[in-house]
Amino acid sequence: MQGPLRNLPRWFGRQLPKGLYGRSLIIIIAPMVLLQSVVAFVFMERHWQMVTQRLSVATVRDIAAVIDMIETFPQNTDFAEVKRIAEDRLDLDIDVLPPNPLPAPRRSDIFDILDGILSDQIRDQISRPFWIDTSSINRIVEIRIQLPNHVLRVFARRSAAYASNTHIFIVWMVGTSLVLLLIAILFLRNQIRPIQALANAAESFGRGQPTPPEFRPSGASEVRRASLAFLQMRDRIERQIEQRTQMLNGVSHDLRTILTRFRLQLEFMEDSEDRRELQRDVAEMQRMLEGYLAFARDEQGEDVGELDLELMLQRLEDDATRKGKTVTAEVLGDPLIAVRPDSFTRLVTNLVSNATRHADRVNVSARREGRWLTVAVEDDGPGIPAEKREEVFKPFVRLDTARNIDAGGTGLGLSIARDIARSHGGDILLSESGLGGLRALVRIPA
Repeated sequence: MQGPLRNLPRWFGRQLPKGLYGRSLIIIIAPMVLLQSVVAFVFMERHWQMVTQRLSVATVRDIAAVIDMIETFPQNTDFAEVKRIAEDRLDLDIDVLPPNPLPAPRRSDIFDILDGILSDQIRDQISRPFWIDTSSINRIVEIRIQLPNHVLRVFARRSAAYASNTHIFIVWMVGTSLVLLLIAILFLRNQIRPIQALANAAESFGRGQPTPPEFRPSGASEVRRASLAFLQMRDRIERQIEQRTQMLNGVSHDLRTILTRFRLQLEFMEDSEDRRELQRDVAEMQRMLEGYLAFARDEQGEDVGELDLELMLQRLEDDATRKGKTVTAEVLGDPLIAVRPDSFTRLVTNLVSNATRHADRVNVSARREGRWLTVAVEDDGPGIPAEKREEVFKPFVRLDTARNIDAGGTGLGLSIARDIARSHGGDILLSESGLGGLRALVRIPA
């Protein structure tokens, strides 16, 4: 598709409802409207026109018979007998006028079909000059025909020359359509509700929140199967998380015991370079264990609560000041958010600590936009090359020349931060900062 119509499908797709309920209604309404439109068109153009033509033929035939009576049989000057016959037998109100010129032609947009059909029949059957008016008088059609010595004026009921019961058909068509739409809306709402409940339950679970207690498999058999599969998947994931957490806790506890014995044994050794090397190794193992435990604690299912962003960022500013670093924070919008407080605090703390470790100046900005919360951490440090920004999120990865390396790091800081963000239904993206260093953007639903 070329030219201005190239973007038409994309524009049309943006106008369509995004939800299943709205799209299902369109699937029902669109064929019904199309069908009703076709039926109305066929009725108006075929049946209605055919009925109108037959009625007009009969009306003009009666008028032709009156003209024949006037011209064939001798009449009184007031044409009383012809008027009586026309009124009693033909249901026509006629009047014989002096031979004055006919009025100027006029047409009605409302009764355009009647004007055309009636005019054609008068030309075919009577072949005299004529004038018709289908709209000036309520429910009456006025016809004037030029005779040799008179002008015949005829008042006929519009229903006798025109299919006037069309509105009944339209009312029935629209009425039945509305009834069907009402039934479809009620039925669809009941069918869509279980799907919406499943989507809400899956979204809550994806954000680390408990599944709503009122969620139960319901609806059509396919929806029930999907709901049961989700519940089974949720239970398996929770069991795996619990087993891994227990394993990490157990391993960390056992290793801590061994490290404690190492420290005690090192205390009894004489001071030497070997002893100092061993002490550094034990300290690094201790830091690694603390990282494992932090990772394990994050997956223990902390409940969602309220967190004040301003208080949290103020504490980070104070901590950075004590370490001789500059951290500025700004909160736009409501500072109260619904998250897992400890986990989210750990997420932001990891990002800010990573920034202050490699930079002198750090800016933190939090913004509420609609249903999304964004937290941007920017610094003036060395940054991370674009091709390695995803790699630093892998556990235990420490880049040799990038900012992820530090003597006291374990390579889990950014991994834990992204894991927390994704457990809230969001993510972390790294890019170049306006300060010249790295920009870490956290975006989660709030």
